Amino acid sequence: MIILGVDPGLQITGYGVLKSDGFKIGVVEAGIIKTSLKESFENKLNEIFSEIGKIIKQYKPDYIAIEELYSHYAHPKTAIIMGHARGAVFLQASLCRTPIISYASTRIKKSLTGNGRASKSQMRKMIKSTLSLKDELFSPDTADALAAAICHHNALLSG
Repeated sequence: MIILGVDPGLQITGYGVLKSDGFKIGVVEAGIIKTSLKESFENKLNEIFSEIGKIIKQYKPDYIAIEELYSHYAHPKTAIIMGHARGAVFLQASLCRTPIISYASTRIKKSLTGNGRASKSQMRKMIKSTLSLKDELFSPDTADALAAAICHHNALLSG
């Protein structure tokens, strides 16, 4: 089974492709899609849409896992911008007929650490351990994408 985790953002979208044999899980590919600061809003969305499409077509994931949209009352514009990036990912998933599942950030954290309020450093340690990585080679955006994919893997195992 192949799971694509995505952490959508307008400037940087993290992604991680995981392969599972049912219990053992490993990284196939992980990285970021970085849009140019000079590009227009619509061109940034097109870039995210296009690059996610290439990743889906190359790895043919069985599922896409993504963090649910949330908004802090002090920063509603951030949530709106993130919503646009999520929309580009959702549209591409639909066109490629790939199921997409959203998870709350607290559920992702709890799935990996047992604590829905885990810190970024706790999450990175658990990602490294779960995926048997020797080094932390991932950006925070990639780590968040891998965490979403691991969460979905765990959800499938627990049935």
